[in-house]
Amino acid sequence: MKAVVYTRYGPPGVLRLMDVETPAPGDGEVLVKVHAVSLNASDWETLRGKPLYSRIMGPFRPRHHILGSDIAGQVAAAGANATLFQPGEQVFADILGHMGGFAEYARVPQSALARMPAGMTYEEAACLPQAGAIALQGLAGKGQVRPGQKVLINGAGGGSGMYAVQLAKLHGAEVTGVDSTEKLEFMRSVGANHVIDYTREDFTRNGRAYDLILDLAAHRSAFACKRSLAPAGRYLYVGGSMAALFQVLLIGPLAGLSEGKKIRVLAVRLGVQHVGPIVELCQAAKIATVIDRRYRLSEVPEALRYLGEGHAKGKVVVIVE
Repeated sequence: MKAVVYTRYGPPGVLRLMDVETPAPGDGEVLVKVHAVSLNASDWETLRGKPLYSRIMGPFRPRHHILGSDIAGQVAAAGANATLFQPGEQVFADILGHMGGFAEYARVPQSALARMPAGMTYEEAACLPQAGAIALQGLAGKGQVRPGQKVLINGAGGGSGMYAVQLAKLHGAEVTGVDSTEKLEFMRSVGANHVIDYTREDFTRNGRAYDLILDLAAHRSAFACKRSLAPAGRYLYVGGSMAALFQVLLIGPLAGLSEGKKIRVLAVRLGVQHVGPIVELCQAAKIATVIDRRYRLSEVPEALRYLGEGHAKGKVVVIVE
């Protein structure tokens, strides 16, 4: 089968389209013929080995040589004791634990799979697992957004941000999106009431306060973010620099105690079993999935470069023909 392979951390140039052996499903696993894979920040980070937490499974060299985790396709074969899905069934999954999505076939534990939501394309289903889980748990879960609250989403122009803005609006919040100059109009198009260009304005210094800050691209200090929280406000770190992560972990629990503010890391529970509510909202046309660009399997390096350089508005999808 064809697969995009890498054996060392580095830029997209280390990726190679190669012929590799088609994996055989093991005990409790199924073989999925991949039709679509959506890109996530986790792919870009694990490709480069930066930040350092992306090397947790391989400190010096990548443990898994095929990236891609949010997939949709058809069951091609079932291994021993894999009885939940039959060949030909349409499925989607988050396989971040071992990746392998940038290939014609992927071996997947049956527990990681779910049947394709009715009315969705492979591309739409592949967009949901990680981005949908982050948005859902950041807003409706730990974020506890209520009508009338002010919510700021840093990194609102990306995949998770796209869903998060729409979810916050559905909960009746006033939403401010923060991202680069080229994404301002996109953030407005998915429902942001206000937009901030981070290249021109530091949201932690403009004097405005928010009931929730969902930080998908954290680079500000924990103390700076505390300054932007309203009394009893919540700050949730999802991704960003190692310095910001360590500050949130070490200082966050104490930084806002006197004012009732909470500064925490959002520990996201990944897996398609956690995205049911957002799937239903998409099926009801209350939330839209915006796909910015589509690439072929041979174009994975270009797709990752586009994502990693911060250009993606919404989701980027690889179509496996």
